Amino acid sequence: MGGNGAMADNTDNIIVDTATRIFQDLCEPNTVNEAEQGVWPKALWHALEESGLTLTWVPDELGGAGAALADGFAVLRAAGRFAAPVPLAETLMAGWLLTQAGISVPGGPLTIAPIHADGRIALTADGALSGRARRVPFARNAGHIAVLARRGDETVVALVAATGLPISQATSLAGEPRDDVSFDGAVPMAVRPGPINQDLLVSFGAAVRLQQMAGALEKILEQSVQYALDRSQFGRPIAKFQAVQHNLAMLAGEVAAASAAADAAAEACASPDIAIGEIAIAKVRGGEAAGTGAAIAHQVHGAMGFTYEHSLHHATRRLWSWREEFGNEAVWAARLGRMVVERGADELWPFITAGS
Repeated sequence: MGGNGAMADNTDNIIVDTATRIFQDLCEPNTVNEAEQGVWPKALWHALEESGLTLTWVPDELGGAGAALADGFAVLRAAGRFAAPVPLAETLMAGWLLTQAGISVPGGPLTIAPIHADGRIALTADGALSGRARRVPFARNAGHIAVLARRGDETVVALVAATGLPISQATSLAGEPRDDVSFDGAVPMAVRPGPINQDLLVSFGAAVRLQQMAGALEKILEQSVQYALDRSQFGRPIAKFQAVQHNLAMLAGEVAAASAAADAAAEACASPDIAIGEIAIAKVRGGEAAGTGAAIAHQVHGAMGFTYEHSLHHATRRLWSWREEFGNEAVWAARLGRMVVERGADELWPFITAGS
């Protein structure tokens, strides 16, 4: 389902280097704050699009970069580090979904629907869609939406222009658009059968969010260490206090766990059928790391970290938001339990060690 699964550990990766430079130059804390107030970060998005990063997972023959899955996941980790307030993850996912069905990918910001396992969108006999999708990321900003729909017993991928769709606007805890969209009567620009069902789409989305979460956790560790070195109490940096050192060590452990979970999920996406069991394990551990890591970072920063003026909240509010999307750790833990029970006692050990 999509290329080289080994997560690249090459710091000279030109794709990741390009993304990092763009984020460093054009994703300042004020840009993130303004985006939350409804200001579209035009310069940031234009730079990402001009560099070809928005088409990372689109094959060469369809006008994209044709990069490996690993490269796109690495770009998303960088985006998570900078709390990039643009639908880069959603555009990459939409491009991936459309190309699975052989549909050309349009330019501009994209998103996907439905993102929840309970999503039900149908393609009727007259060629129009019916149904609604809830909490669609960045729907109001997207020019097109890649939709996974049912046509009878068949799963199809549809490309839908967002203009004119009834959109009920809402936001995530991080202040990012999470909109309800009605597709009733919408006629797709293109429809083709695809090998992806809703289960696989949600699993792939979970792997995407894990990369963003790992990047955000790396950022808050960096911020917490620097703050502990800069902040003095009783005449010395708080980094000298054993309790703070203990907290920072715990945070570093959670960051390492989240990074390993994100990489495992990314590699699971490269297997022929997407290894959902491995993604389930990764989403559980990654979600736990996000919750614990965010809490520790705020403990280290104290009251300062809760102020709107301090950029720590850019990462922590996204961590709390992202861990809920495509299923939180409780949802995936329950699913993991059902998978174990269905396989029976004799298959427990092979199931646990399958990805090792």
